[in-house]
Amino acid sequence: MTSLRRWNSVAAVIHFGQAVLMLIILEGSNFGLSITRLEFDNQAETLTPVSDFLDVEFEVGLLVVAFLFLSALAHTTIATVLYGRYKEHLANGMNPYRWYEYSLSASVMIVVIAALSGIADAGVLLSLFALTALMNLFGLLMEEQNDILSDDPLRRRDWRPFVYGCIAGIIPWIVIMITTGATYIEYPDEFPLFVLGATGVTFLFFNTFAVNMYLQYKKIGPWSEYLFGERVYIVLSLLAKSALAWWVYWGVENAPIVAG
Repeated sequence: MTSLRRWNSVAAVIHFGQAVLMLIILEGSNFGLSITRLEFDNQAETLTPVSDFLDVEFEVGLLVVAFLFLSALAHTTIATVLYGRYKEHLANGMNPYRWYEYSLSASVMIVVIAALSGIADAGVLLSLFALTALMNLFGLLMEEQNDILSDDPLRRRDWRPFVYGCIAGIIPWIVIMITTGATYIEYPDEFPLFVLGATGVTFLFFNTFAVNMYLQYKKIGPWSEYLFGERVYIVLSLLAKSALAWWVYWGVENAPIVAG
């Protein structure tokens, strides 16, 4: 557990350093927000859905800074003021602070990917944010309802939170992939390939979190030690957020997109 304090401290420094750097160097790619409403079509004499762009825009770079800063803040508090409680939770085979942070940072990440893929509807973006947050809160519920440290063969695991979390987590990716795929099929030469790369890499990292939890509860290999899985979570979080941040930076610099 002493080493985990250093792990969180190092992760906090790297996340914060990247957040500051992105705040300085990442600019461009403002995205507009739209809402969908019904409008009466006089010719067809029926109500048809239409999209109206709002007089607001958001900067993708600020969203990147946001999820990096959220992680930096979480790791900092865990390594300092919450360290005592953090050790107590780990001794009981859980880390609720991890899931609270993921429910915010991962949800912001999914909004970034959705915006890059061309999704601008405010209702859809809010839904994707909420589903990703719920996915991580199901992860918290999985740890609270199952004693991962117990070796009692008669004590059954309740895998329902894990399954429900996977269902909630896959829906945003289906929505994103439908939009990305349809656009790429229609405009294969104009569609920026960095969006496909960012989507694929982030999707891969998101799945590895579920794999890590599965290996923890099945106690396969080094995952039989709960703290090993905790270290993997820290590394995965750092790699996933860093990869998306720098992929977005590279893409915005080489193929800026403006929606709205």
